[in-house]
Amino acid sequence: MKFSVSSSELLKQLQVAAGSIGSNPVLPILEDFLFSIADNKLTISATDLDTAITTQMDVMADTDGTIAVPAKILLDTLKALPQQPITFSIDENTFAIEITSAYGKYRLSGENGQDFPTIPEPEAGDDTITIPSNALIQGVNKTLFATSNDELRLAMMGVYFQVDFSKITMVATDAHKLVRYTFTDLSSEVSTSFILPKKALNLIKNVLPSGDEVKMSFNKANAFFSFGNTQISCRLIDSRYPDYHAVIPVDNPNLLTIARADFASSLKRIAIYANKTTNQVILNVSPGTLIVSAQDLDFSNEATEKLSCTYDGDSLMIGFNAKFLLEMLNVLESDEVRMELSTSTRAGILLPVEEVPGEDILMLVMPVMLSN
Repeated sequence: MKFSVSSSELLKQLQVAAGSIGSNPVLPILEDFLFSIADNKLTISATDLDTAITTQMDVMADTDGTIAVPAKILLDTLKALPQQPITFSIDENTFAIEITSAYGKYRLSGENGQDFPTIPEPEAGDDTITIPSNALIQGVNKTLFATSNDELRLAMMGVYFQVDFSKITMVATDAHKLVRYTFTDLSSEVSTSFILPKKALNLIKNVLPSGDEVKMSFNKANAFFSFGNTQISCRLIDSRYPDYHAVIPVDNPNLLTIARADFASSLKRIAIYANKTTNQVILNVSPGTLIVSAQDLDFSNEATEKLSCTYDGDSLMIGFNAKFLLEMLNVLESDEVRMELSTSTRAGILLPVEEVPGEDILMLVMPVMLSN
């Protein structure tokens, strides 16, 4: 089998697929790309058995066939080559690969493509929706940071997707913070829910082109994302997502409105002086004034800043983890943010003051108990 291709075009497609190759694969062949050629089309696949990426490109080939090609050496070779046509010659008996460029020849050992794991494909009966890629990227960017790393809480290690005909809601929580992002300009005939793992969402965020539409298909075991000539498939997290509605407080009479950038800058400075275990900063709110303070008694470190704000409610002192607040403020985009508070022991809600049409976002952060 022999085929010719542009080195830079091939490298671009390989870099997309390489994201799904794991660092410690359970099978040696999972360190390879699967090359499949049919009708002068090269299909490149890579998988870690949970997540797979398949992408296609045109090539000039003399016959159809498959070969598993070691990923690292091929990527390193293409990165070191200037843009030029290159030719792959594959011995179908020994699976030896010879790459010919304008500079010379490079030989490497491939493996039998038939031994490569089968990659799941969407089926005719799967639920399917179409969503603008920008909405999906926004949703992933705004929720992914709130997922948990606790393997005992498997459901929380992914983002919960709830598709409900005209809207899609994405939720992430680690029990300390929670983000709910809703995109309402959806047209579908589907009502379902599933949990997507973190790795797949990171891949989608990195390779998804903005301005396109993404076709999402899902069944009981897998989800599929198709755009352009690329498809990402991932195994869903088989676990029940906690009832997140129950933790969102509904009666929050104390309303604080403040400039997002000023609040974030103040928190960054004050957090330097906070206890490194709790990252606790204390917000002391009264009409017109927000006092942000922190102290670390172990090192006698202390800091206080005063900010102007709009506040409607009773004076309140509440502690939060500065790291969590900063993560939330960094993904919000409005100039001003609103905090809805009730008491020093109940969760605070963070919302953008200016909302984007068709989008709705709510962030919740649990308080850090104030020491007496």
